[in-house]
Amino acid sequence: MTTLLEIRDLRIEGRAGDDWLPIVKGVDLTLQRGEVLGLIGESGAGKSTLGLAAMGFVRDGCRISGGSIRFDGTELADAPESVRRGLRGKRIAYVAQSAAASFNPAHRLMDQHCEAPVIHGVRGRAEAQADGVELYRRMRLPDPEAIGFRYPHQVSGGQLQRAMTAMAMACRPDLIIFDEPTTALDVTTQIEVLASIRDAVQQFGTAAIYITHDLAVVAQMADRIKVLLRGEEVEESDTRSMLVAPRAEYTRSLWAVRRLERVERPAAETRPVLSVRNVTAGYGALTVLKDVSFDLHPGETVAVVGESGSGKSTTARVITGLLPPKRGKILFEGEALPADYRGRSRDQLRQVQMIYQSADTALNPKLSLRELIGRPAQMYLGLQGAALEERVRELLSLIELEPGKFIDRKPGELSGGQKQRVGIARALAADPKVIICDEVTSALDQIVQEGILRLLDRLQRELGLAYMFITHDLATVKVIADRVVVMQQGRVVEQGPKAEMFAPPHHPYTELLLSSVPEMDPDWLSRLLRDRAVGAA
Repeated sequence: MTTLLEIRDLRIEGRAGDDWLPIVKGVDLTLQRGEVLGLIGESGAGKSTLGLAAMGFVRDGCRISGGSIRFDGTELADAPESVRRGLRGKRIAYVAQSAAASFNPAHRLMDQHCEAPVIHGVRGRAEAQADGVELYRRMRLPDPEAIGFRYPHQVSGGQLQRAMTAMAMACRPDLIIFDEPTTALDVTTQIEVLASIRDAVQQFGTAAIYITHDLAVVAQMADRIKVLLRGEEVEESDTRSMLVAPRAEYTRSLWAVRRLERVERPAAETRPVLSVRNVTAGYGALTVLKDVSFDLHPGETVAVVGESGSGKSTTARVITGLLPPKRGKILFEGEALPADYRGRSRDQLRQVQMIYQSADTALNPKLSLRELIGRPAQMYLGLQGAALEERVRELLSLIELEPGKFIDRKPGELSGGQKQRVGIARALAADPKVIICDEVTSALDQIVQEGILRLLDRLQRELGLAYMFITHDLATVKVIADRVVVMQQGRVVEQGPKAEMFAPPHHPYTELLLSSVPEMDPDWLSRLLRDRAVGAA
């Protein structure tokens, strides 16, 4: 193999007021043609910054302050922008973490797919469109001849992620940077996307940098793994050696992150704090939820699991009154809540709060933490002046952020884990009895995940909160849940105490979910796909 990408002593800085602070600190990287390199490390390690630098690109507020980036003999660190633009999309492509945020919602998938090959002169429109259909077929997308003529909102998250990978392949690039491409996907969809990505990379001999915080996923994808910590390289070796015998203490700590050891709390004999009763709901003529029922008791965590499109988040919308059901009702402490949130009293509204998956989009970037946390306390509890200030500081302390350092910061000055803690504080500010946690750890690395789960567990014990925990991460379910509700195609197919749900025999769909959780074994994905093919035959 020949060298495609060579990075030497790369240093990247970010602006902080009038100062420049180091982000990447003298990192080296070599990638051969057709090779896949995994970049891992906790939040803030510099993974995405290094991946983007492989394209000769840095985000706003950042600069390359030293080092070399040679792509197939071309120096990108100081190349004219016209040279770098000529490579991006044609010979170097990028697949982002959130396909939903990356596609233009006003244009059909096929129009966006054809843009790069047409602009770069690789193919004409008709040829690019025909090739797009073939790539959709290779990516195992349903109805490949027609799916490209849908808008982004008309396909599922997993389908959109595969469409983005097909778009990255449109010019048959030499290098693709995959930046957490399966983080927000459920386990069954993740299997499809991983298999599609791996097949496409192998079929076209494309080199790849695969950025992730999921160690089991990188084990399936990478030939070699490089570990980063605070902008510096910790170690690098081939995948099998890294998994069996990591040399650095930090890498060993990633491999063995201690999960929260939580004592399962059986449902109390008291009445439920929240009940979903025979709810059927949907959007227009489309029915999404079909006769859904379950209870949530005080101080209990009920995990709601299922693949994308199973109805988990729609259930949360019904509970909060954002989507009135067609049939059924929501009970709070035995009393039926008005179906539409606009008919609920302020006290009813404050009792059920949400923590959202993406703190980046849930927090107003223009407001300080004082304002973000203070507004719900002011609205629901009527706090003003010194009492409001005291409550905001109390909540910051509760989420383990020092008030003196953080109260005047804005979201852009926080890490991903800190932003999620602010989301928790904002929900707590209303003094609720029920909190709906919607995929709150899915975009976080293992170390930050553990901190958030420990925080949620401590708050639950101290404040007696009840959690409805929506997630596709079954490892998280094993950690935090008391009971589990499994949803498929808008129905509850199985529910019960966690110990029963994870012990065989399982409902066939539950068995499918459990078997789809990646293992720290480089052969796991190949073995799973082979076994399923044999089973299907």
